[in-house]
Amino acid sequence: MSDKKVTDCIIIGSGPAGYSAAIYASRADLNPVVYTGMEPGGQLTTTIDVDNYPGYPNGVIGPQLMENLKKQAERFGTIVKTNHIVLVDLSNEKGGIHQIHADDGSLVKTRGVIIATGASIKYLGLESEQRLRGAGVSACATCDGFFYKGKDIAVVGGGDTALEEAIYLAKICTKVYILVRRDIFRGSKAMQRRLSVLSNVEVLFRYEVEEVLGKKVVEGIKATVWEEKNGKKTIVERKIINIEGLFIAIGHKPNTDLFEGQLDLDNKGYIITEKSSTRTNKPGVFAAGDVQDTIYRQAITSAGTGCMAALDLEKYLSELPQNA
Repeated sequence: MSDKKVTDCIIIGSGPAGYSAAIYASRADLNPVVYTGMEPGGQLTTTIDVDNYPGYPNGVIGPQLMENLKKQAERFGTIVKTNHIVLVDLSNEKGGIHQIHADDGSLVKTRGVIIATGASIKYLGLESEQRLRGAGVSACATCDGFFYKGKDIAVVGGGDTALEEAIYLAKICTKVYILVRRDIFRGSKAMQRRLSVLSNVEVLFRYEVEEVLGKKVVEGIKATVWEEKNGKKTIVERKIINIEGLFIAIGHKPNTDLFEGQLDLDNKGYIITEKSSTRTNKPGVFAAGDVQDTIYRQAITSAGTGCMAALDLEKYLSELPQNA
């Protein structure tokens, strides 16, 4: 691609939102170019079994689903580049030209940008946790809870997300432990009340996971129990908890560092979009998927907003003067 050519559609990110946007944009003759970023395919490439994505009655592994979406986008003419974007200069004017800088030194000029950079799950940072991701360690109860029906599991976290995941899992699991690092919940009183009536949920305050146990699948966790003595946090005990699933619910970090100072972000760093659309505060710039979704964070909802972003961009471009 020539650096001097002005394109109509650059898509930053290659998860369900990015590729769905590419499918719709390419069918609308917008000639999209997708920059995959440093994690081509997004979070689903680390998910073994996906059972809740429509159209796959027998389920599908995450990497295969993303490869299918990529091939479908390419079928309609999408160009996929395995680069990541290092700098953006977004125009304030309607019909203005946005400048996108890639890690290979290239500069791309475009009238339209769809941001689908997603969000990164916050993990505990344990080697054993990373080794058993997809083999008992999960960060999505809605996605993976079904696999632990009738089993004992643990949820790590003390905010609303953790409480919501625990309430959901309590419906299908025999026993749910909630490990809270602090000595109080951060979650809302309403969520705490809903949790308090569940007989199969046990809350463990001042617990921190030290190691996830198991060679091939999760078999348990080793946790430290602490108390505050003389103003200092002191470990007073170590415990083994036998479980088959560990759900991490300590938050997400939206991948929006590139856009700080140029796009409106909320207090957690998520891109703010106009109600019922994917439009950002910059003309010709749209956001889709987890980078702007603080609630659902599902592959299917990401794909839906990817579609919306492409349609919003198509409408935006159609309203520009012909010589823009």
